[in-house]
Amino acid sequence: MNALLKTSRLLSAAAGAAVLVLAAGCAPQSSGNASGTASGAAGSAATCTKGGLATLASGKLTVGTDDPAYDPWFDNNKPSDGKGFESAVAYAVAKQLGYDTSKVTWTVAPFNSVIAPGQKKFDFDINEVSITDERRNAVDFSSGYYDVRQAVITLKDSKYAGATGIAALKGAKIGAQVGTTSLNVAQKTVAPSQQVAVFDTTDEASAALKNHQIDALVADLPTAFYITSAQVTDAKIVGQFPTGSGTSDGKPEQFGLVLGKGSALTSCVSQAVDALKTDGTLDQLAKQWLPASDAAPVLK
Repeated sequence: MNALLKTSRLLSAAAGAAVLVLAAGCAPQSSGNASGTASGAAGSAATCTKGGLATLASGKLTVGTDDPAYDPWFDNNKPSDGKGFESAVAYAVAKQLGYDTSKVTWTVAPFNSVIAPGQKKFDFDINEVSITDERRNAVDFSSGYYDVRQAVITLKDSKYAGATGIAALKGAKIGAQVGTTSLNVAQKTVAPSQQVAVFDTTDEASAALKNHQIDALVADLPTAFYITSAQVTDAKIVGQFPTGSGTSDGKPEQFGLVLGKGSALTSCVSQAVDALKTDGTLDQLAKQWLPASDAAPVLK
């Protein structure tokens, strides 16, 4: 992105799409194995007073995400309804921090502004933002709450629809959203012979695919499932890239909550995420809202 789609960030949604892709009945990619470490201010449990953190608005927790907020991460562009994986994760983190649903407020935060330096208008943002060393220079991240892979989509009648390996995509005109790890994968892992087409949002990239302006689109796997099931229904997922394709060190790519650089809340938010990993909540929410990671073949 994940800015589906957006890359996640994608494509406002029919509520039934997440159900459709979950029909395979397989477990989604694990959140419990997420190994990312928090960046930013150090802290201890003693400083994380439940419901009494130094938030932007006293007694309330302000959460940012983009508009539109896409399925399956959110439900029908309604972040506050608690439906969709990231909405559910946000409220679970809030509960760990001592803020019930009535104390959580949402604010619109465009993807590119979230990862840019500067003051933030949220306590944390959740928007399929992959943790990278480059981004750590500008913002803080919580520990990772979801391990993600990137995938490639083509139209069903495309000559690239039957590709089983990355090399077979070299001649394709590929598109991806600006500023995302999907774009990095398209440019560096595929390294096509044609320049990668860059789009402001995954909506725009999806429209370009639908209109035959590009041959293929790279997005995170859950967003790819949403696009092919609800947005560009004559498209298919050709395959997913191997674990670590979106990172510089080959380790699993992870989504993390974003906080302002040096935020006093970073440690507390990471402790909350870690607790949700340990008690199985993140895995449970992933199984409830996200498609199975083994439902798409791995490109060789």
